[in-house]
Amino acid sequence: MKKTPKSYLPAEEREAILREGGMNLVYLIESQKAGKAGDEETAWAWLALADIPAYSLMACKDVLGADFIRKVGLRTAPADAAYGPGWLDQPLRQTAG
Repeated sequence: MKKTPKSYLPAEEREAILREGGMNLVYLIESQKAGKAGDEETAWAWLALADIPAYSLMACKDVLGADFIRKVGLRTAPADAAYGPGWLDQPLRQTAG
């Protein structure tokens, strides 16, 4: 199991977010707070815990590359299910224009 990244949320705020939106929202807001604090490594570590939609993972691959997704440890199960198990190693999508 991965070590929990450094938290940037006060306990009371974290509990309120958890009640309102669940753990995935906590991960996303922790990531945002870490990024705003200039702690990019921790921001990506929090994001790696989140359930990210398949289309967002594909966009991340297009912008940052497959190796980056692997390096930061983003969870790829949603995209594996949507695009097939080898999607991360397929050539980048071609866009119109």
